[in-house]
Amino acid sequence: MRRELPPTAGLPLRFSDLLPGRAPFAERMAAWLGIDEVQLECSGTAAMVVALQAMHRLRPDRHEVVVPAWTCPLVALAIHRAGLTLRLCDLAPNHFDMDAAQLAAVCGSNTLAIVPTHMAGRVADVQQALQIARTCGAYVLEDAAQALGAQQDGRSVGLLGDAGFFSLAVGKGLTLYEGGVLITRDASLREAFAKSRNDVIHPDLRMGLQRALELIGYAVAYRPSLLSWAYGAPLRKALAKGDPVAAVGDDFGPDIPLHPLGRWRQTVGARAMTRLPNFIDTTRQQATRRVEQLRHLPGVTVFDDAIGTRGVWPFLLLTLPTEAIRDAALQTLWTSGLGVSRLFIHALPDYGYLRGMLPTADLPNARDFAARSLTITNSPWLRDEEFAQIFAALGRALTS
Repeated sequence: MRRELPPTAGLPLRFSDLLPGRAPFAERMAAWLGIDEVQLECSGTAAMVVALQAMHRLRPDRHEVVVPAWTCPLVALAIHRAGLTLRLCDLAPNHFDMDAAQLAAVCGSNTLAIVPTHMAGRVADVQQALQIARTCGAYVLEDAAQALGAQQDGRSVGLLGDAGFFSLAVGKGLTLYEGGVLITRDASLREAFAKSRNDVIHPDLRMGLQRALELIGYAVAYRPSLLSWAYGAPLRKALAKGDPVAAVGDDFGPDIPLHPLGRWRQTVGARAMTRLPNFIDTTRQQATRRVEQLRHLPGVTVFDDAIGTRGVWPFLLLTLPTEAIRDAALQTLWTSGLGVSRLFIHALPDYGYLRGMLPTADLPNARDFAARSLTITNSPWLRDEEFAQIFAALGRALTS
């Protein structure tokens, strides 16, 4: 049987996690994050919709949300679903974070929120966003979808800005096969989020059942012996058709499910969460060793923790010197079953299904980052000898 590794380090579930019962997931999550309470949603995208609609209700004269031009397409769909206008900010050169000068230029009196994004578990420069937001009177909503467990200055990300949200989707560490956590330290925002939830979120038994069945499927199939069927085969089929967007799962439809997070899935999360801190420590130690090895490759940038931050490591994010070199590496690695992949295929305006939703913009750094970046799984299932194969393939691409 083919051994297939996932592109990210997800926490495997145990049979005991799935047993009936009740456990206080929201309370445990709040205590772990160091906050009084959290608001649970059915996805990180739903949490973003709820937060933005609440912010817009508090500041109805503002309609624009500023996001990095290279990020998950679901961010654009969430802003559109909230009835707001997307403003794109180009990236800093060879970095996932927003360019400071352009961020200041695109923000103004119509800016409702700035969304710094903690990409690949690395912590974004929220202080930069806060300084600009305070100048123009905007909120800062931290997109921590890929960063549950990451810290800045000794406390959880999502707490430096006005609010933040995490995703519990597959591959984000702890998963409920979709789920979201919305947090804020501001009592008025917390009240506004609760009111927004009552307006936006509606019962949907079909979606609740679907997510429960998908979570069971994840518990069964999330292992190297079965991922070739559940993940590898669809990946290789999409790549054979020349469809990298489908290969990485960026092919989202316009509808965003907005329903409550079921009690049983919350119980599953509460049980699995007891293993999450140790899992984060284990994957951090593994990532530290492998990032140091990758630094020896000429012309390769590997993104690590900035001073004062302690990120999480679902995967390693790196850029190669040119698109041609990146593509040469992926030619052998993407279908190898070793967990090498890409994160987001395009800058946001270059997704066909987002056209008409986004303004045209000159975004050279975002497009360059999309063209030169790749990811390496940080799953504990990736053995040292398999990582050595990846390292060697990258070296050959760099010297060919």
